Amino acid sequence: MIHNVHPQHHEEVIDLTEAEPSTSYNGKRKRDSQGETSEWQSPTKRQRDESEAMMLTDVKTVMRNVYVRLRNQDNTKLNTFLKTKINDLETDKRELVGVFGRTGAGKSSLINAVIGEKLLPTGSISACTSVMIKVEANRHNLKYEVDIEFITEEEWKDELWSINQLSVDNPDWEKKSYHDDLCDIAEKLSALYGGEWKEKTPENLMDNKYFKEIPEFLQSRKKTLTCNSAEELSAEIVKYTRNDTKQEEAKEVKRWYWPLVKCVTIRVPKNNLLQHVTIVDLPGNGDRNKSRDEMWKRIVGNCSAVWIVAGIDRAASERESWEILQNVSGLIGNGGECQQIHFICTKSDDIEDLDDRSEHDIRTRILKRNKEAKEEVLKEFGKLHAIKEHFSDYSFKVFTVSSREFLKRKHLNKKSTEIPQLLNFLKNLNDCHSETLNYVSGARGILSLIQGARSGGASGQKTVVCKQLKKNIHDHLGLITKAMTKAYIALKKYLSEGVENSKRSSKRSLKSILYPARKSGSAFHGTLRCIVNNGGIYQPKKGKQLNLNLKLASFLTASINEEFRKTFPNEGKHGPFFGVINAFSLDTERLIQQYNDVKLQLIFLKTEEEKIKTKLKREICDRKKTIYHSLMETIEKSMQDCYKRAAEFKGTGSLLNMRHTIERHVSESNNIMFDQAKEVMLNLLKDLMRYIFKTLEETMRESTELSLKTNDDLIPDVSTELTTVEKLFDKLKHILEEEMSQNG
Repeated sequence: MIHNVHPQHHEEVIDLTEAEPSTSYNGKRKRDSQGETSEWQSPTKRQRDESEAMMLTDVKTVMRNVYVRLRNQDNTKLNTFLKTKINDLETDKRELVGVFGRTGAGKSSLINAVIGEKLLPTGSISACTSVMIKVEANRHNLKYEVDIEFITEEEWKDELWSINQLSVDNPDWEKKSYHDDLCDIAEKLSALYGGEWKEKTPENLMDNKYFKEIPEFLQSRKKTLTCNSAEELSAEIVKYTRNDTKQEEAKEVKRWYWPLVKCVTIRVPKNNLLQHVTIVDLPGNGDRNKSRDEMWKRIVGNCSAVWIVAGIDRAASERESWEILQNVSGLIGNGGECQQIHFICTKSDDIEDLDDRSEHDIRTRILKRNKEAKEEVLKEFGKLHAIKEHFSDYSFKVFTVSSREFLKRKHLNKKSTEIPQLLNFLKNLNDCHSETLNYVSGARGILSLIQGARSGGASGQKTVVCKQLKKNIHDHLGLITKAMTKAYIALKKYLSEGVENSKRSSKRSLKSILYPARKSGSAFHGTLRCIVNNGGIYQPKKGKQLNLNLKLASFLTASINEEFRKTFPNEGKHGPFFGVINAFSLDTERLIQQYNDVKLQLIFLKTEEEKIKTKLKREICDRKKTIYHSLMETIEKSMQDCYKRAAEFKGTGSLLNMRHTIERHVSESNNIMFDQAKEVMLNLLKDLMRYIFKTLEETMRESTELSLKTNDDLIPDVSTELTTVEKLFDKLKHILEEEMSQNG
């Protein structure tokens, strides 16, 4: 065991060998007849993909057979270890691309153009729901499949009860100006119940007759639809994703189920572009339903890239698009893993008076407007200082597209609409997930270990190599611990400053929400009622969310944003955590040159090293989200009793009483709440540091000892399988190197 690798820092020493707390962390085309997207994939690329797919299938078959042979042997320590490693080869990390935009901006048309299918219903400005739609490849069969996930029956009961209470407490709420943004309640109920809801109690509205077509809702399970074409699928999902009785496809729809839907997942066959990429059509403001909102936050936080979609005619000045970006900046930045923000100006070919102009004139006017739109959007982004705490200018790109012209191929040539650039981005995002290389390399390592254990090898060399490897592990763990401790101390310093700023500024933060300018008390009463009823958050149908918890935490988060971004960059390559793990090395290549008799064992250890580094980087990415959000979540937890007390006030004077209850609670908690948030974050950070240390130390020690101190001639002979996989590994490396050289 390695214990003494702690830096002797004069400020603080953190014992990373302490047992880690048991806290659980869960921070995870079919071408149309013209083959629209296939032309953007070169024959060489298609051949490479097909070749890789065949290689992956072959190697998986080999490893399944080896697993069966191991299972038939006695369960020795090495045998159990090998079976675990074979099972661990299977991974499927999908890259998420979140698509935001106001209704009518062209999100669905853009997604259809990118995937080359008329999949999502389009065409109506009024159709708008809170349903998340995920689009990914169907890797199992040639059908179009849809999974529809519903909210629970209990959640719908609670929602109906809340709506009923709102109408009881405020009989004329629909007429009051401060409830204008809640009128979608009537729209939601009318979609599901028609006009019947107005005279029914919440109990009546839960009658099974309303859910005959969706028994899955009452059974708490997903509804799955299977279709033979994109057109059939598009028609089937309308009632679950949109509220638009004016559209042609809506004429036969008698009941709309989108109010009950949490998420829709569409799987498209024969789509190489989406093999490891999922495109998610997202509402911009989350949702009032708790489980839907939690899923929304989780998906937003897992997005590798975000597309903000706006019509080109007023992209730079469109308030809703920038509000969406500001609303999600913390979720996708320090609290997420987004590396690229793409602002996509749609309908770039919508220019009047083009009928009598030449194609050259049309192209000139369009290109000129596209250039001007890009400049204006970039200028607007430069003003958003809060967003730039999370993202650099390099992370932000602007595209001008015409989905219609991309599909029609008429006035514009292929390069005049920048959809091909978006396709290339998705292709690169898809390629960066090296499933085949990871699997084949891992399989080669496991087979090398099996064969090495059978052959034995020189015990003298094993002893020398084992000693050298343990020294390498010890030295690198020391470097990792030193870098992590330095980062911990820096964040602690900034957090302490943030605590003091929060204590001084909490009263001012409260006032900005509890006493909004240019809004009378009567007009604000309903808003504050929603805030206390919903745990401190008011989510309007449109516009910026009011989050009292986030406002109280704002000075804490602002104090660490810059340092946190340096500590946990979303690119995952540099910094005191990602950087030192990337640099971790057992130096196996050099040892192989010196000690050929244990080459097979060292090959395994090299692949094991890469695998554990990948696992750790994924875990860091997940946990850093938990760490960042802990500041606001601790404050949110501290405020809940206060909100419950405030919500009990009714009638005359309730606005004043709600305000005073909140102000008094924050005043009394001022010297505790912010310090608690700081300590929770620091403890989570220490937990991560201990996890990294423990995982690296224990995994590499176990792998080293089992590789170099265990001989077992009873395990299967896999020399033939090893030769086969090594040939495929060399072939795969050659393919990848060739593509890299072609790409410069």
